[in-house]
Amino acid sequence: MRTLIHNATIFSGQGRRLVSVLLDGAIIGDIDPAGHTQADEIIDGRGLWVLPGVIDDQVHFREPGLTHKEDFAHATRACAKGGVTTFLEMPNTNPTTTDQIRLLEKLKLASQKCLVNYGFYIGATTNNLDELKSAQRSPGIKIFIGSSTGDLLVDDQDCLERIFAETRLPICAHCEDETIVRENAAQFAGSTNIADHSRVRDHRAAVVATRRAMDLARRHRHFFHVVHVSTADEIELLRDHSDLITSEVCPHHLWFNVDDYARLGSLIKMNPSIKTRADNEALWRALADGTIPVIATDHSPHTLAEKQLPFPQCPSGLPAVENSLSLMLTAVQQGRLSVEQVVHSMCEAPAMVWNIRSKGRIERGYDADVVLVDPQQRRTILDSEQQTKCGWSPWHGTEIIGVPVRTWVRGQTVFRRENGVDWFADTACGSEAQFDIQLGGYWSQLNSLTRCR
Repeated sequence: MRTLIHNATIFSGQGRRLVSVLLDGAIIGDIDPAGHTQADEIIDGRGLWVLPGVIDDQVHFREPGLTHKEDFAHATRACAKGGVTTFLEMPNTNPTTTDQIRLLEKLKLASQKCLVNYGFYIGATTNNLDELKSAQRSPGIKIFIGSSTGDLLVDDQDCLERIFAETRLPICAHCEDETIVRENAAQFAGSTNIADHSRVRDHRAAVVATRRAMDLARRHRHFFHVVHVSTADEIELLRDHSDLITSEVCPHHLWFNVDDYARLGSLIKMNPSIKTRADNEALWRALADGTIPVIATDHSPHTLAEKQLPFPQCPSGLPAVENSLSLMLTAVQQGRLSVEQVVHSMCEAPAMVWNIRSKGRIERGYDADVVLVDPQQRRTILDSEQQTKCGWSPWHGTEIIGVPVRTWVRGQTVFRRENGVDWFADTACGSEAQFDIQLGGYWSQLNSLTRCR
C-alpha cells in the first residue's frame, strides 16, 4: 500500500516545511517525491500537519490480571485516536513482569491484540538480578524506589548498587523515598482529606529518592531515566544531568496542582503526587528549555468506582494517553511551547532515550508511524467519548485545539476520523519495537544530531 500525502507541513530540526510525504508499505518511502509518483491513495494535506507517531514511554495498560480497568484492545484504540503509535509498558501487572518468561508472554499477548507498536520493561525485585542481567527484547529495567505492586519495591541500598553495577539495560525509576512516605503517612493516619496525599508524598520524598538514584547512575556509569518528575527541586538536580541521565514530565504534573483537589478530588490522586502551582510553572520552563527532554503520560487507569472510594483507599492513577498530544498542541496555542518542541519531546526524544530503531521522525527510511493532525480543529474532551476502558478523563470538559484525524502504524491506517465519526482497525497492526542498546545516551545522540544539522 502506497499513500501520498500532498502539501502538508512537517516539523524537524530544520524547522517547518511544506512537503509531500510518501508512505510506501511499512516505511516512509520519500519526502517530496517526484511529481509522477504513483500511489494507491492520495491525500490532500493542505492545512494539515504530518507528525511522527508519538512514543509514550510510560504507560500501565493493566493486562494481564487487572483488565477490568484497562486492556490492550481498549488502550491501543485510545493510543491510535490520540496519535500514539508506540508505547512502552510498565511491569506492575498481575503477575508482575519480572522474568523473561513473563516478558515473552506479554509480547505474545500484545502481538494478538495491539493496534500500535509495543515494548515492555522488566521489573526489578530484591532477588531477580540474574533475570535483569540476561533480559532481552526489553527497552530497560524499571525500579520502584517507593511503594508498588507485589514484590517490586526495591529500597535496599545493596540491591540497588548491584542492579546499577551489574546490569546492561537502561534503568528508569519511580523516585519517592519509602522511609519518608511511611513517616508522613503515620503523621496523617486517619485523615480522609484527599489533599493530604500531597503531604504524604511530599517534595522531600521525591527529591531524596531522585538524588539517590542519580548518584547510583553516576557512580556506576549506567544510563538512567527519571520518570514523572513532579517538583521544581528535582529540576535543579537535573540541570547538572551528565551524559547518562535523562528525565520526563507528565501532563498531569503540568496541568494540575494542589488547588485542583477541591474541584477534582481523587481523580487527580497520583504517585508522585500533584504538587504546587509553582512546581507546574517550573516544569513548563524545564520542558521548554530542554532540561526535561521527554513528555510521557504515566497512563494508569482505574474505574470510576475505585477512584470514588474515600481517601486513602482510592487508588492512585489516571488515564491520559488518548489526549496527551492534543493537550500539548493546545499548550502550543497558549504560547507554552513550539510545535517543534512538542514533536521532539513526544516523538524524537523518547526514541533516542530508549534507542528505538527507525522511529520518532518524518524521514526517508523511517517506519511509517505517522499522525495527520488538523491544527485548527477544536474538540471538547468528554468522558462519554473516551476509548480507554475506564471511560473517564480528568480533563473532561477541557477544549483542545489540534486533533489527530488519521493515524498510521507501519503504513496501515489504525484510526481515521471523518464527518465526526471515529473508525478503528479491527485487527492487531502493532509490532514489537526494536531496541539498539549499544547506542550512546540521549545527550550524546542529541549532540551528534545537532552537529549533523
